[in-house]
Amino acid sequence: MSSIKFFSQLFLFVSIFHFSLATRRLTKSFLDTSNQLHYHNGALTKSFLDTSNQLHYHNGALLTGDISVNIIWYGNFKPSQKAIITDFITSISSTSSKSHIQPSVATWWKTTDKYFSKTKKPVLRLGKQIPDPDCSLGKSLTNKQLIQLASKGEKTNAVNVVLTASDVAVEGFCSSKCGTHGSASSTSSNIVKGKKSKNYKFAYIWVGNSETQCPGQCAWPFHQPAYGPQDTPLIAPNNDVGVDGMVINLASLIAGTATNPFGNGYYQGDAGAPLEAASACPGVYGKGAYPGYAGDLLVDPTTGASYNAHGTSGRKYLVPALFDPSTSSCSTLV
Repeated sequence: MSSIKFFSQLFLFVSIFHFSLATRRLTKSFLDTSNQLHYHNGALTKSFLDTSNQLHYHNGALLTGDISVNIIWYGNFKPSQKAIITDFITSISSTSSKSHIQPSVATWWKTTDKYFSKTKKPVLRLGKQIPDPDCSLGKSLTNKQLIQLASKGEKTNAVNVVLTASDVAVEGFCSSKCGTHGSASSTSSNIVKGKKSKNYKFAYIWVGNSETQCPGQCAWPFHQPAYGPQDTPLIAPNNDVGVDGMVINLASLIAGTATNPFGNGYYQGDAGAPLEAASACPGVYGKGAYPGYAGDLLVDPTTGASYNAHGTSGRKYLVPALFDPSTSSCSTLV
């Protein structure tokens, strides 16, 4: 029983979970009837991916064409924290030569192009920003309330990103996930008399700021891990452990959303706990990575901060490795 418990705990910290009534039940407290995929930061990880296999395509829709990334800011975020996130999103599809100092966030994102050989690749742009500083639904959110917040954004050609502040609790946060991506149904209004409203799905992401709740689970390697070797944490490139950790999780979930937005795109393994573009490479940020070690990264000579990608506005970020379908391996920038 002790070995079963150990592997169960380890699995929680290395996988993306997709919970639904029709698939797999881990525990009742984490059960969710929506189409959600949960991401846990890669602290203390060991990839379970069999790299002899590809991430298989399951014939579902992918995100294609121009995609608006809308942000719902839930709780109190400083302007400097918002800028870290928005600059990252802008960096993904930036065409500015100034933002293409290598290695760059834009180059990191190009790995996902290989998933779109038969369809138009997505071009992400920063869309609407919807503030909710007073926490209109309270400071303890359920999964259904996350979807309620996500529905405030656009429903077509968009990904709605709910970001919760450090003092906001979310169902399953820290205990089973650092963030979520999934889809929810929406009904469009039709003003033509006699026509029925159209039902369709929209994609969404949630990521929480773990700074005061569980940085060891969700902000590694910028904080000592909750379990395992307690090495000195790395210095965060934007001097904000919580938000720099959010960028890592957001990057992973954006990649998963683009390539598997509705649970039937690219993934490997059980649909109840799929490995996706980023979750297939947990805890890997540079060459030589192993459980508890993020890999050989770049270091800012002035601040001592560790990073692997340049972004817009002179930003530096740490982004996760992505599974490269052309080589069946985890691809890193450095």
